Amino acid sequence: MKNMLDYYAHTNELRNTNSQLKVLLALLTLIICIISTSPVIPILVALILSYLLIFIAKIPARFYFKFLLIPFIFALFTFIFMALFFGTLDPWFNFLNLTIYKDGFNLGFLIFSRILGAFICLSFLAFTTPMTELFYVLEDIKVPIVVIEIAMLMYRYIFVFLEEIESMYNSQETRLGYRNLKNSFKSLGLLVSNLFIRTWVRGEQIYITMESRCYGGSIKTFKIQKSMGLKNIILLISFESFLLLGTYLTWGLTVI
Repeated sequence: MKNMLDYYAHTNELRNTNSQLKVLLALLTLIICIISTSPVIPILVALILSYLLIFIAKIPARFYFKFLLIPFIFALFTFIFMALFFGTLDPWFNFLNLTIYKDGFNLGFLIFSRILGAFICLSFLAFTTPMTELFYVLEDIKVPIVVIEIAMLMYRYIFVFLEEIESMYNSQETRLGYRNLKNSFKSLGLLVSNLFIRTWVRGEQIYITMESRCYGGSIKTFKIQKSMGLKNIILLISFESFLLLGTYLTWGLTVI
């Protein structure tokens, strides 16, 4: 999953679009999803951005929906929990001796739509923009350089961490460490207990490697950015204005 996500971020059809434009699109749309008091706008955002990812950026639909599965399940459970246990006004119907109220159902569905819409906004950014370009955008908006470098190192160490897990797991599997339930628990315990030490050692090795390449406390980045383009700016303003107008017109609109 992590390799494929990074791969699509570098090879999608929107890869060469200005990164600042994509960041603005994702963040402004996310804010509108959050402030909307109706589920209409977040669901509309989820559909539009999903269309852009699948049909414009050419992200495979199967991989995309697999990527959305976990947040969708989380949002669904949140909706069910709030529908069953929240709400005090206007009973709707009884389910397993629990009274479902209309206000609880409406609030749960609103939270569900917000979670889905906001996550797809961030997914759009993750699928279309490599992390290195996001660091360029942070530099452009004058985020302190130390914050950017910490973020860059964290991003690198995520892959170090995953590589160590994969290497240790494959080694255990070749020695039949997961052939039954008892051995699986034992192997998993050994993997977790040794993982911190292995990643710490790898981190020290990477730091020594950086110092041997004249690292002096500052990581230089190579920046090439296309212009946003007047057409793209107009499309962005029009889209966000449309969403704001929709938010105003559907203010307080409920499902039931």
